[in-house]
Amino acid sequence: MQKPLHQNICDKLRFSKLYEKYAQTLSNILLYKYGSLANPSDKVQEAFIKLWENCSKITPQAAKSYLYTTANNMMLNEVKHQKVVLKHQQIKPRDYTNESPEYIMRKNEFLQRFERALSELKEEERVAFLLSKAEGKTHKEVSETLGITKKVAEHRIYAALHKLKDALEELKQR
Repeated sequence: MQKPLHQNICDKLRFSKLYEKYAQTLSNILLYKYGSLANPSDKVQEAFIKLWENCSKITPQAAKSYLYTTANNMMLNEVKHQKVVLKHQQIKPRDYTNESPEYIMRKNEFLQRFERALSELKEEERVAFLLSKAEGKTHKEVSETLGITKKVAEHRIYAALHKLKDALEELKQR
């Protein structure tokens, strides 16, 4: 039996010859087998990247088999992924709720009163309050965002909270 001239395919010239020899054929095979939706040319590129990453472990004689197996497995994984995506797209979110109509009406009324009370705040209090409570920023982050001291930011946030509690009786119980 003849001893191979080269032990691996890490040489750039040898690797580029492998690419020229197998890339188009492999891409066509994957295209015919799986269709264009799974991006066969991308999988061929990824297979060659894996081949390059493992070039020291793969002999030139095993390169073709490695490429075809790797690309085929990638396509199978893509098909499985597409099936999962399709399955989740078919699941419809529930369009009902266990909340009573009275609860929904009270919630909507509260939201309207809350928005009205929020709009009646001074602008600097409203901005500081929303940065803190809606966006979850700390007092220090609010102060840095608005260019004020931390104490001023705290004062604006607490003043807004106090005014909102006065305007909304639901919050007074807390």
